[in-house]
Amino acid sequence: MIQLKWNTKTEFNKLMFLINTKNIFLIDGLGAIITAFILIVVLRKYETYFGVPAQLLVILSILPIVLAGYSFTCILFIAKISPRFLLPIIIANSTYCILTIGLIGYNFNRLTFLGITYFIIEILILFGLIYIEFKILKNKNLELSIKEIKANAIH
Repeated sequence: MIQLKWNTKTEFNKLMFLINTKNIFLIDGLGAIITAFILIVVLRKYETYFGVPAQLLVILSILPIVLAGYSFTCILFIAKISPRFLLPIIIANSTYCILTIGLIGYNFNRLTFLGITYFIIEILILFGLIYIEFKILKNKNLELSIKEIKANAIH
């Protein structure tokens, strides 16, 4: 019988290396697009099931759309990825979390269980992403060129 040992710290470090060197901006941009899509299309269409007013969903979707644009701009047009480019993403994600928590509190009586559950899951995912972004921001060896990232993606 083969016994596999799972070293969570080692696996987390491997995950951090992959995210760190290849795709944090892509992950953030795609996550922002998915969030905006869910807010504008899904939650708005099923407003009665989630209890979130349509105007609120439009307001909440603005920041993820702007964030996606920033993330994809960094990927496409910046020759060197530097930790300083992560700071606006961290600030925007944190602002979105605070805004969402405030709006949940303000509209709590309108929200259904499904709506509250969606926003709690979204905030937890963002907290995890913010944590990873902080870890990357603290890493002093992040200065990788886009060419290096693309070369590593091929292998």
